[in-house]
Amino acid sequence: MGTESEKNGDRRAISPARFSHAVLRTARLKEMTEWYQTVLNTEILYRNDFIVFMTFDDEHHRIALIGGRGLAENSRRGAGLDHLAFFYATMGEWIATYERLKAGGITPRVCVHHGITMSLYYRDPDNNGVELSIDAVEKSRWHEWMRDYLGRNPIGAPLDPDEIARKFHAGVPETELLRQPAGELKPEDLRRLTE
Repeated sequence: MGTESEKNGDRRAISPARFSHAVLRTARLKEMTEWYQTVLNTEILYRNDFIVFMTFDDEHHRIALIGGRGLAENSRRGAGLDHLAFFYATMGEWIATYERLKAGGITPRVCVHHGITMSLYYRDPDNNGVELSIDAVEKSRWHEWMRDYLGRNPIGAPLDPDEIARKFHAGVPETELLRQPAGELKPEDLRRLTE
């Protein structure tokens, strides 16, 4: 029925409660469906000849794919959405996902420790960017970190997921693994991140 302020025509700006889903157009519906099922471990809740709705949690759908013939290829030099980001709850889940995908031939194009996150950047079959990450800073410090630390190294440092996985499996404390290494991305990694 609505709150009292809604009934009185409250006109203040109200932020959404959550981000729900992304919808991608594709000429490769089958290939894109399989890729997102593999990478995000999604469940298909509905599918027909031209649209697929899938989720990986209790949301009605997180990714929808709309198939269409004759669509232009995705130009990485064009304006538009750069990437979708998905976060894992634990380092163990993030590492297990990286290792599972690598074993299946799906490897990140660029790996970056942003300071606030540790991120693996992939490309789906239509060349859309997909980031798989874990938080490296406690949630209570996110806004402070963005205001006070991001300017020191806005892009981040190189990240070696194989080395992180090796140390994780050897029992190195997560606090050590989450620490941002010194350095900056090489020009070729920066280029790969943006193309």
